Amino acid sequence: MIWLTILTMTLIIFTSRYLFLEPRLPIKLNHQTQRFLGYSSPAVLTAIWAPIVFLPEKNTVDITYSNPYLIGAIVAIIIALKTKNVLLTAVISMVVFFCVSFFIK
Repeated sequence: MIWLTILTMTLIIFTSRYLFLEPRLPIKLNHQTQRFLGYSSPAVLTAIWAPIVFLPEKNTVDITYSNPYLIGAIVAIIIALKTKNVLLTAVISMVVFFCVSFFIK
């Protein structure tokens, strides 16, 4: 269920950003609306990832070293800040997530 939610919301976010912010498309929005839409993706993505990272499969906050979602998110943040490469960040953080999931649980 979590994977379906993540993939669906990702598809919605990037489709809407492409439709409204791509300069080559015939849809034209004023500057204020474009600026407002620029904030929508981080807000929606944060609303998606925060419960997944901090409340995985439980009703209590899980901030421990055995939480693979938290470890993967921290690794993703560090790699994104250092490299500014989306593909590298996604691949390495997913590998770390699966390794932590496999070895700790």
